[in-house]
Amino acid sequence: MNNDQTLGEPNKPANSTPNQASSPDPAAEQIAAVWARVRGRLQAEVGDVEYRTWLKHMTLVGIDGDEAVIALPTRFTRDWVRSHYADRVGALWQAEQRSVRHVEFIVRGSVQIVGLAETQVAAPAPAEPASAVSPRFAPLAVVARGEERLEPARDPRFTFDSFVVGKPNEFAYACARRVAESPASPGFNPLFLYGGVGLGKTHLMLSIAWELTDPARPGGPLSVTYMSAERFMYRFIAALRSKSTMEFKEELRSVDVLMIDDLQFLIGKDTTQEEFFHTFNALVDSGKQIVVSADKSPSDLSGLEDRVRTRLGCGMVADLHATTLELRMSILETKANRAGVHVPPKVNEFLAHKITSNVRELEGAQNRLIAHANLFGRAITLESAQEVLHDLLKSFDRRVSIEEIQRRVSEHYNIRITDMSSARRARAVARPRQVAMYLAKQLTSRSLPEIGRKFGNRDHTTVMHAVSRVTELMGLDAAFAEDVELLRRMLES
Repeated sequence: MNNDQTLGEPNKPANSTPNQASSPDPAAEQIAAVWARVRGRLQAEVGDVEYRTWLKHMTLVGIDGDEAVIALPTRFTRDWVRSHYADRVGALWQAEQRSVRHVEFIVRGSVQIVGLAETQVAAPAPAEPASAVSPRFAPLAVVARGEERLEPARDPRFTFDSFVVGKPNEFAYACARRVAESPASPGFNPLFLYGGVGLGKTHLMLSIAWELTDPARPGGPLSVTYMSAERFMYRFIAALRSKSTMEFKEELRSVDVLMIDDLQFLIGKDTTQEEFFHTFNALVDSGKQIVVSADKSPSDLSGLEDRVRTRLGCGMVADLHATTLELRMSILETKANRAGVHVPPKVNEFLAHKITSNVRELEGAQNRLIAHANLFGRAITLESAQEVLHDLLKSFDRRVSIEEIQRRVSEHYNIRITDMSSARRARAVARPRQVAMYLAKQLTSRSLPEIGRKFGNRDHTTVMHAVSRVTELMGLDAAFAEDVELLRRMLES
């Protein structure tokens, strides 16, 4: 397929170029107007400073079916905008043009991963206004996918070496490495990875692809196809409409390894499930490797056909558990070290305590801090973290309870939560208990007798003494004061 082919010119010769002198295209003008309104509303929402820093250089490349493709000048800005603004840009576009359901961000003038393809995207002319539509791609043009049976782009960010291993994910990591070393091994085909959002499923899948497509791999690189379940569905529907289902089947069944991400999107799509089932059987029967990910185990994916669920569970099923505090700290430290940036341990600990459910969001928060520090030449501190991430931290706002204070303080000082209400008076227990009482007085509206009852029915005078002692120690010991301040920020932010 020619990378410059448009919907209106399916047979246009490869060496032809768009007619720049032709009369204005009403559809093009309409899309340009929509894009201008989206940008205007976005600028009004985020403010001039943030808009100039991150969003000013967005360029609309074109519309591909129900997807708007937007280019940015560097990978860093592309990743930043995708991480922090993709949902909002998509929502604004939906409000203007309901036929556009997805927004994809690419790097201008570089190789772009779309599903599993590597497609060369031409850079627009340097003088092009930021709000304009790229002339090389008409607004209703197909952004060419190329030969989609190519291997996924080899992205060094997603390798086994860059995956941080801990107890919650060590089994899934070991299974992924086994498949990368020996694909289609008995007991490991298919490999089914499941877990919540942002826990590393896609990272492991792309790490397998990195190893298997390595030109230096013993026996040579394998052909690997990676796509989301949603992309699988769209391509299958497109094949049905264009009466090219045989080509679609042959393309997928000719690869050595097929990877389908986020399989839960096929729930309720009976026809697509059937095609996936037959593709699955054809590949496994011919000794090819299947790797699948989802947010739940096969047995819990209600809505999948029984035969599909049974086939998915016949190989190796590995889950990625929710991260622990130690793993989140390790991830943040590793990422900062690889970026060559010093992030104070207290800041990492603050982030690891606040953002507990999504590693992608955790890494994004750290990236945002680092970028802010680089742009403005400021040191990374707890204060700057709260300032820069205020919008993200808002989502974690809630009323602080004494139980939450006890849990956080126990975790911080590595004692049992039952020690908060026990009669133990050892300093290693008594001091954290006093800190928890102090924070309960500072952060809740409970009276001193109520606080005392939560700490093993202690008298209100005990709580008064704890508050007084912690206040005194904070004035004498800077390290202790910093510990208490860190806990307070994590609880109230």
